[in-house]
Amino acid sequence: MDYQVQLQMLADIILAALLGGIIGFERELHRKSAGLRTHMLVAAASAFLVGLGNIVVASFAGVSAEIRTDPIRIIEAVITGVSFLGAGSIIRTRGQNHVEGLTTAAAMLFVAAVGVSVALSQYVLAVGATVFVLAVLRGMKFIDAWTVRRRRRQVEERPPSD
Repeated sequence: MDYQVQLQMLADIILAALLGGIIGFERELHRKSAGLRTHMLVAAASAFLVGLGNIVVASFAGVSAEIRTDPIRIIEAVITGVSFLGAGSIIRTRGQNHVEGLTTAAAMLFVAAVGVSVALSQYVLAVGATVFVLAVLRGMKFIDAWTVRRRRRQVEERPPSD
């Protein structure tokens, strides 16, 4: 196999890890269960798996009419694996209506998509998506805080019931 292809794939893995790390750092700042390293590894693994899938497809191109490749299956496998990881980060407190980790699980799925887009050489899309998710994670925090304050005021203003 051509070393240039392998070096390009390694560069893609590193870029995916860096972009995933940016999102993971934001999660780390909020002391979430999956932070910097987890997000970096999820994004890098996604890029790695899709890159390997591209190599497999290219390796078997024209070899035999009976060998069929479906690159979408690789992306499906990445999504399934990351969803399993994300499910592990979700915690529900028994007896209470309190769930934690949903945003972190969603962020892990998102960095997997970033890794896939890097592996498919969609660099502008990957960087733009990273900026977008940072804006969502940081910007929506203010809206969340505002709605929590508003709910508290509404509860405080209610007259006591008999």
